[in-house]
Amino acid sequence: MARGQRKSIEEKIAAKEELIEALTTRLESEKRELEELCQEKKRKELEVVSDIIAESGLEPEEVAAVLQQYLENREEAAS
Repeated sequence: MARGQRKSIEEKIAAKEELIEALTTRLESEKRELEELCQEKKRKELEVVSDIIAESGLEPEEVAAVLQQYLENREEAAS
């Protein structure tokens, strides 16, 4: 059976380098998209917390103090 002309080692190396470059570019793009999605998730979570604070009528400092007290109580209970 006749086969096509074999690629030289230089052509194989060049092809692998091109593939690696393309994959590196793709990986960087995917990482950027992942970071954007994580930031969007964080913004949505903060919006929920902000809405709860607004609905409670408490000032952010008061909410922080309540959370701090809760965390301290939780740590004491775990000890």
